Amino acid sequence: MLVAGVLLLLLVLLLLRVPVGFAIGLSGLVGLISYGGLPVLAGFLETVPHSAIASHSLAPIPLFILMAQFVLLSGVASELFDAARVWVGRLPAGLGVGTTVSGAAFAAVSGSSTAAAATLAATSIPEMEDRGYDGRLANGLVAVVGTLAAMVPPSIILVFYAILAEASVGKVLLAGFLPGLLVTLAIIATTLLLVRRNPDLAPRGEAHPIAVKVRTLTAVGPVLLLFALVVGGIYFGLATPTEAAALGALGAFGLCAARRRLTLAGIRAALGATLASSAMILLIIMAAFLLGYFLTLTRVTQGLVDTIGGLAAPPTVVFLLIAVVYLVLGAFMDQIAILALTVPIVLPVVEELGFDPIWFGVMVVLLAEIGLVTPPLGLNVFIVARATGRPPEQIFRAVVPYIAAMLLLVLLFTAFPQIVLWIPETMGGS
Repeated sequence: MLVAGVLLLLLVLLLLRVPVGFAIGLSGLVGLISYGGLPVLAGFLETVPHSAIASHSLAPIPLFILMAQFVLLSGVASELFDAARVWVGRLPAGLGVGTTVSGAAFAAVSGSSTAAAATLAATSIPEMEDRGYDGRLANGLVAVVGTLAAMVPPSIILVFYAILAEASVGKVLLAGFLPGLLVTLAIIATTLLLVRRNPDLAPRGEAHPIAVKVRTLTAVGPVLLLFALVVGGIYFGLATPTEAAALGALGAFGLCAARRRLTLAGIRAALGATLASSAMILLIIMAAFLLGYFLTLTRVTQGLVDTIGGLAAPPTVVFLLIAVVYLVLGAFMDQIAILALTVPIVLPVVEELGFDPIWFGVMVVLLAEIGLVTPPLGLNVFIVARATGRPPEQIFRAVVPYIAAMLLLVLLFTAFPQIVLWIPETMGGS
């Protein structure tokens, strides 16, 4: 009964739009005081909050955020769309394919699905509509492409999961690479299929001479170099995730300097945004430990593990039921909040069922990302709708084929988990 009351309090606070970290922390605070009084709470506060955020494994988070801020400051991100459009111009719906490719590239340096959706909505939708694209297709495509940011490494969300799950940050990060690539290809394939069925949705892309394509490499080259520096360093065991993140931040800083975009105001803005985002994430981590400690004391997690273990259903069926829960949560909540609330409870259940925690992390992020474009409160859809003035219900209808494609990938990764685990298992380091 106490646990139900605490979870109800958490739900009410979230519905009242209390910041996620405070909502989780207050709920855990009330739970601990109700369960063991002030002595239990004091014992927790003396040690756990500091140890929760003093971990060396947390260092990549602010460094990856800083890298993204410097890349945005450099102006390279805004040029990726033009570069992708030029290179895939011959394809049917070439501008839409270019939007998907540039969205994947932007995802590699932003780490935020909502930020990616907002940026692409401002840069790509107006041009697609000006060139004759159906407005619903353009808006739906951008809303879905924005979801790539949480999957493509270096992903802040995957780092956050690795910390919660006490898993290898490097392996969890790189586990998202191949699924992220397959999601990108699925989005492209779905767009091409829609346009083939109805050519009126989008015109054929225009071809560009090789000289124009080569000139666009000034934007693509630095992003690819940063990506190779960070991801390649981790994969080959040449750098830890923290060292790779530091190299990425330094490389992005150098990119700003090379392009003469470094200003005192810009540096101050980048550092301020990094500080704000990092503080928010660290607060959520501390709050998640607080609520998790309460749930541990009340043995909710162990009780759930025992209940699931007693079910006669096959493990895959149980996981698919868990997947449905994540889809629902994704429609209402931010991904970091979902991970903070569910991973401490659900991960022991999943491990009891025999699933790999690294594989589960990628699946959880993918499911939460799908939730960002599903009704009734798909955040990416409303961000795009606000940016373009198009009714959200039109965009929700437009994303249905893309949701179907991503759900097929969920089933594929469930049936063949080695697709997710292959890269982590071949890494040169941990």
